[in-house]
Amino acid sequence: MSGPSAGESSPSLRRTLGTTDLTLLVVGNVIGSGIFIVPSAVLREAGSVPMAMAVWVVGGVLSLFGALSYAELGAMDRGSGGLYSYVRDAFGRFPAFLLGWTFFFGIGGGTVAALAVAITSYLGQFVVLAPVAQKGIAVALIAAMAAIAFPGIRRSATVQNWGTLVKFVALLVMSVILLAGGQGGAPLPAADHAGPGALLSAAGVAMLSVLWAYEGWQYVTFATGEAADPARSMPRAIGLGTLLIIGIYLLANVGYLAALGPAGVAASERVAGDAMTAVLGPWAGRAIAAAIIVSMWSAALATVITLPRASYTMARDGAFFAALAKVHPTHQTPAVAIVATCAWAAALALSGTFEQLLAYVVFVGWIFYALAAAAVIVLRRKRPDAERPYRVPGYPVTPLLFVLAAVALVANTIVTQPRFAALGLGMVALGAPAYLVWRRGDR
Repeated sequence: MSGPSAGESSPSLRRTLGTTDLTLLVVGNVIGSGIFIVPSAVLREAGSVPMAMAVWVVGGVLSLFGALSYAELGAMDRGSGGLYSYVRDAFGRFPAFLLGWTFFFGIGGGTVAALAVAITSYLGQFVVLAPVAQKGIAVALIAAMAAIAFPGIRRSATVQNWGTLVKFVALLVMSVILLAGGQGGAPLPAADHAGPGALLSAAGVAMLSVLWAYEGWQYVTFATGEAADPARSMPRAIGLGTLLIIGIYLLANVGYLAALGPAGVAASERVAGDAMTAVLGPWAGRAIAAAIIVSMWSAALATVITLPRASYTMARDGAFFAALAKVHPTHQTPAVAIVATCAWAAALALSGTFEQLLAYVVFVGWIFYALAAAAVIVLRRKRPDAERPYRVPGYPVTPLLFVLAAVALVANTIVTQPRFAALGLGMVALGAPAYLVWRRGDR
């Protein structure tokens, strides 16, 4: 059951991604539908505009700390696998396997399925679609993503680059229009927070939504094995990409407030569409729907490009389906892993189970994000003489703060939503017997 060993003669992945490609992968993976919807929930949960904006800033800074931590590991050129490789080298194969298992069957496949189905929902603003047609279109979209990612990383990265540029510029233009044409609105009623403890609790709940909107920058680590010069490009790309996201998110939030006012933002279910409608009229709602479609498609494609590299590395370690370790002899892509990822996402889209899967499993991802950041500290001790072209600034405070934030997020979920957390952890635990089967086969 094991994948090919390092000494076997076999096709290898092509190193062709530069700093621009990797930066746009970071941005493309993060900006999906969240920034068009989540700000309303954040403002309601935070209770005031200053608190809400502070949460967006803190969430962005924490994401940046994580990005800088991962940049050190990526610059060491640990090959494809990203987070999986970091956790494996620092903590062993079992937790790394659980990471790969969770991302393949839960977070990654569920995300691609959810975004594809959400796109069909927004298409409903342009044409009436029956439920069967919606599922068919979602599967067709996933198949198209596989077709783009299959022929080569260079071609798929180029398509992804254009998709990311379009949605970033659209979000920038929207924010400028809202700032220029917005008249504001009613202020937010005073929040009823009884003391500092309640205030911090409200900020913590708001942080959950913010970190969900920021999530996705971690995926670029899976493509390290195809970076032309990871020692230089990974730190630059993951740092710059995260800073661009923080900047555009803050600008969009200010734009929403300018257009609708605090009370209007807090009351909105689709804040971007409502804000543009308030400034430009009813037709602007369709323009925003089109922008969201492009944004979600680009985010899903970025996941399809990056995630299969983790499954590929797992298979080469003998810890996953052996076929997933194969590299296409002509295209030099993990072709089987790409097809398998998209096939599973399509199955989830057809079954409709992705919503429950994501609801229970996404928070568990933060356990693995914490382990990957902690790997910086562990590997500094285990391999002190390893070449490190880039070292995370502020070490060890920078990775430790990110680890503590991730642990707090997971702990808060376990305390406040124990049933929800138990189901998510149970899904991850299903990987334990599977790991034993693969390890027995490898031996």
